[in-house]
Amino acid sequence: MGNTIVLSFVYLAGISMLLIFNELIYRKFSPEGEITRKFAHFSAVLATLPFPYFFPSHWYILILAVLFAIVLFSTRRGKLLQSIHGIHRKSIGSYLLPIAIYVTFLIAELLDNKLLFILPILILAVCDPLAAILGMRNSHFNRKISIAGITINKTWVGSSTFLVSSFVICILALYFFREVFDFKTFWLAALVAVVSMFGEMISWRGSDNLSIPLSAVLVLVLFL
Repeated sequence: MGNTIVLSFVYLAGISMLLIFNELIYRKFSPEGEITRKFAHFSAVLATLPFPYFFPSHWYILILAVLFAIVLFSTRRGKLLQSIHGIHRKSIGSYLLPIAIYVTFLIAELLDNKLLFILPILILAVCDPLAAILGMRNSHFNRKISIAGITINKTWVGSSTFLVSSFVICILALYFFREVFDFKTFWLAALVAVVSMFGEMISWRGSDNLSIPLSAVLVLVLFL
């Protein structure tokens, strides 16, 4: 237990240093807030991947999640962490991120399957920021998606990027955990990729931080 508590403080210090570094870059070079926000998203979420191997109980994750939620909420109105909050759109994504990590970990712990945490969080860490950045950077060759005459605030380039990158990650992760590449590996990877893409596509104001991992978890629980 003592080692786990020390490790919790190490994670707390490490992610805090990441946020400070990200903030210094934002203030020094003045990049777009969307870029620094996505970098922080990618780095922080990716750092949580070993959680199932390091922490024996969801209570540790809950404490870390609450602490970072408090930090994000308390800095929302001031001038701190503008590298996270300095965007023009309204978003609750930063507040939902700690919740998503905790809930996904809790489900994986209750069902005793590390893949239920690792794969959804890996998709959230990599595919979401990649799709967002490519979607924003290709505006001249891109357009928003319309379904049944309803235009949603997602682009074809962004959603296609999410789908392809998610499928590749799912193939690799499922092969690693199942230790076999068969038809189930292929169709399950495709299903997780498609469902998580729709989870991202229908999200609103950053709710994809929750809908992406939970949609992936749902598919894995039902069909794995």
